Amino acid sequence: MRIADVLRGKGTEVVSVERDTSVWQLLALLAEHNIGAVVVRDGDAVAGIVSERDIVRRLQSGGVDILAGPVSAIMTELVVTCAPEDSVDSLTAIMTERRVRHLPVMVDGRLAGIVSIGDVVKSRVAQLEQDREQLESYIAQG
Repeated sequence: MRIADVLRGKGTEVVSVERDTSVWQLLALLAEHNIGAVVVRDGDAVAGIVSERDIVRRLQSGGVDILAGPVSAIMTELVVTCAPEDSVDSLTAIMTERRVRHLPVMVDGRLAGIVSIGDVVKSRVAQLEQDREQLESYIAQG
């Protein structure tokens, strides 16, 4: 299964913010959309990504003052991305090796979606279920 298949099922909407959005505003977006990460834009370009983990780590080290500051102060700037033609298996390996839970999907340098670890697990479970059904059908015919 490819990332394009995952996006076809979940959609391509990406919640994003500009670099100067406050962390307070970011928290409101995470809660409103029930998501764990937001892409940070610089115009049309991806400038970074901010996850719940980034916020918690910075709160612990920098205190509550970070909440009034911009997301650019806490975002991860080196964003690991993927492409629609990448396989779910390769994404699983990347997420495990790089210890990331969200990967923006890029097409020709433009943001085309986002895939989370939950999306990857869901697609893997669906594939396993399909394989099981095919094996049961094969056995029943035999």
